[in-house]
Amino acid sequence: MATQSSIEWTESTWNPVIGCDKVSAGCKHCYAERMAKRLASMARALEAKGQNPGRLSHYTKVLSKNHKWNGRLIQDPDALLDPLGWRAPRTIFVNSMSDLFHPDVPLVFIRQVFSVMNRCPQHTFQILTKRPEITAQYDAELNWTPNIWMGTSVERADVVSRIDDLRRTSAHIHFLSIEPLIGPLNDLDLSHIEWAIVGGESGPGARPMKESWVRSLRDQCLAADVPFFFKQWGGIQKHRTGRELDGRIWDEMPNVSYEVDAVSI
Repeated sequence: MATQSSIEWTESTWNPVIGCDKVSAGCKHCYAERMAKRLASMARALEAKGQNPGRLSHYTKVLSKNHKWNGRLIQDPDALLDPLGWRAPRTIFVNSMSDLFHPDVPLVFIRQVFSVMNRCPQHTFQILTKRPEITAQYDAELNWTPNIWMGTSVERADVVSRIDDLRRTSAHIHFLSIEPLIGPLNDLDLSHIEWAIVGGESGPGARPMKESWVRSLRDQCLAADVPFFFKQWGGIQKHRTGRELDGRIWDEMPNVSYEVDAVSI
């Protein structure tokens, strides 16, 4: 089951793991938590009609009564093999509803996820974690084919050390998701970083983002020759604030071309 994504920097999402918990300030208004609430409501509505909600039922199990992450993670073996059935090349955000490198996801399952990605050289897989120290710990146990991009979230200065952990991985493309940007990030070390995404927070309770913070990051990326992708200004109604920075849309992506031999799962 492929899920087409409205996220500007990807095409589809794939969720072999569902559920999470909050680890830093960027998690305060977690969009995935809000989405899980919506999906859980859909599942319960189907159940009330006597219909089978299928995989949607997982979302009823990872939220507390007040619709917050309850700390439970679900590994979905039915979802695991989905990309093998997607023939046309696409860019896929891995675990938009979780974190593949959450401490409760066992290495054996992570390796199964990697094996599926290894077997799908036509696709580009974008993994994003707030726990790159775990990624680095498992690095030697994983097959980093070039179609697997590895990123980490950096929302303000107190989590900049995540970039060093990301650099310790053997991914061919290392990228930063600087979203929601909730504080200035000056003088970043962008060595061995191949892409940076920047965006403001959106939705209820969205925290403000200063233009000077965005311009600083844009200029740092230009100086370091790092492709810069500006996702949004954000706010409660992000469609009104748009995506333009200094009169243009910044949609830069890593310039990559690769072929990967399929391997057995």
